[in-house]
Amino acid sequence: MLEYLKNKKILIVVAHPDDELLGLGASMNRLISDYNTSVHVVILGEGITSRSDNRDVEKWEEELLIHRNNIKQAQAAIGYNSVSIYDFPDNRFDTVALLDIIKVIEKEKAEFKPDVIFTHHGGDVNIDHQRTFEAVITSTRPMEHEHVKAIITFETPSGTEWRASSDPKHFVPNFFISFSYSNLEKKIIGMESYEFEKRAYPHPRSPEALKIQAQRWGVAVGCDFAEAFCIIRLLS
Repeated sequence: MLEYLKNKKILIVVAHPDDELLGLGASMNRLISDYNTSVHVVILGEGITSRSDNRDVEKWEEELLIHRNNIKQAQAAIGYNSVSIYDFPDNRFDTVALLDIIKVIEKEKAEFKPDVIFTHHGGDVNIDHQRTFEAVITSTRPMEHEHVKAIITFETPSGTEWRASSDPKHFVPNFFISFSYSNLEKKIIGMESYEFEKRAYPHPRSPEALKIQAQRWGVAVGCDFAEAFCIIRLLS
């Protein structure tokens, strides 16, 4: 599968700043450095304003500016090519017409012409992750001239594993990307760039927890470190 991704144009569609690091930061770094992929990230939501009772963009203006600067710092740590940033309301994607999100993704697809899309697992507890997945699937319907040949979902620590144990939509990976400790370090450095998102251990977004998660998937597939994915569609 990694050979399949070689030289490909990869679009990563996420709901919030930091999701691109949490989901596949280390794998992204390896794919760029070892497999000559071209990576464009689309961040749909502003990622901050849900921390108030009511959405007030002006109240969070300073933090939103810092957040956008943090995206650029994370990009530099991973080394991906480009990023588009939108301002859909944080944790309120269910108040937005799904078509509005789809139109953004369709525009980004038309401009970048990706071969592969990585996005959120559709069963995440976070509503923005769910709607992002739905929008990606809708915008890549397998019609005659669809350029995207592969759709792959990732887990988002503190969003995927918190799904209720009785829920049928759990993340069941069928594809794993191994990587070096250096790749993992880049992910952690990038994640630590996010001033409002990084957390102390034992939170799932802490550096220690991110390493443990990478080791956990590595052990599951017989290597030191790995990130887990689910192949939703693959046409070769």
